[in-house]
Amino acid sequence: MTSPHLISGWRYPLAVALLLAAVPLTLVAAVGHGAVDLPAADVWHTITAHLTTGRRPADVSGIDDEIIWNSRAPRTVLALVAGAGLAVAGAVLQAVVRNPLADPYVLGVTSGASLAAVAVITLGGVAGLGVSGAAFAGACATLALVLLLGSRRGTLAPTRLVLAGVALSYLLQGATSYLQLRAQPGQLSGILFWLLGSVAGAGWDDLAVPCVIVVACTAWLALQGRRLNAMLLGDETAAALGVAVHRFRLALLAVAALLTAAVISVAGGVAFVGLVVPHAVRLLVGPDHRLSLPLVALTGGLFLVAADLAARTLSPPLELPLGVLTAVLGTPFFLWLLRRESPVT
Repeated sequence: MTSPHLISGWRYPLAVALLLAAVPLTLVAAVGHGAVDLPAADVWHTITAHLTTGRRPADVSGIDDEIIWNSRAPRTVLALVAGAGLAVAGAVLQAVVRNPLADPYVLGVTSGASLAAVAVITLGGVAGLGVSGAAFAGACATLALVLLLGSRRGTLAPTRLVLAGVALSYLLQGATSYLQLRAQPGQLSGILFWLLGSVAGAGWDDLAVPCVIVVACTAWLALQGRRLNAMLLGDETAAALGVAVHRFRLALLAVAALLTAAVISVAGGVAFVGLVVPHAVRLLVGPDHRLSLPLVALTGGLFLVAADLAARTLSPPLELPLGVLTAVLGTPFFLWLLRRESPVT
């Protein structure tokens, strides 16, 4: 009997191998292209020299080395990590609420992070937190409030979680808009660019925390594939299969929020990655999380690297926010998915 999915059997390890091979190739291509195009050989040589010796190669100029290693390489790696984190978070939330239309925005975590970041930009630092730290704290605080509002008699209900997240998201967006009205003219461009998402200006120091969180959370989730699959069958069936449903759902929500907060705190509000990528991967490999999660992480990372490259090159010298490009791609997909999932009445 043949599988209804395009990637199955021997095609699955081949797809994983191809995506893994595409990562360094895509990174080199993204680093090499921009306002100034650089040869792929110079890009590869510079990156390998810094990784192995900690110095720039003698045959690469100081200006090119600065562009490659200190400007484009960290932002490209951050785009890879951010895309992977958002895509995995979306896949987890879709399993938790059993709704393919869910994404990291559904719990209001993004809105909470955005409000905290904009508050720091417009009102100044709070408790010594910078923009990234405030965004992370805002995301975690929002998750805690959503969990409180979404529980009933000590049990988390997926529908209540979604409704609580949507309601809080509107409230937090309204507060963010109010802060934007109070902002100085010189602050508005930075606020809007941050809200729409960007990895511009990323440095190597910005990568440590999101890299550790995304890698650790994705690895843990990959080990939970069987229990994630059980969650798709409903609470009663999952409990019959030995899953502590309430505790496991709480852990999944915490991991998804942690992934989202870690990414948003450094890359801003990048939309639709967590919606589009997980569902597209499921269409190819099926709902088994043991197979889909690795592909979701790789595809999400490559997707956002490509989006960042397009943001830098489509309209030079203007650099587009990432959220603009992901929304252009994600909105038609979302509408198609909504029509596909909604029964005709």
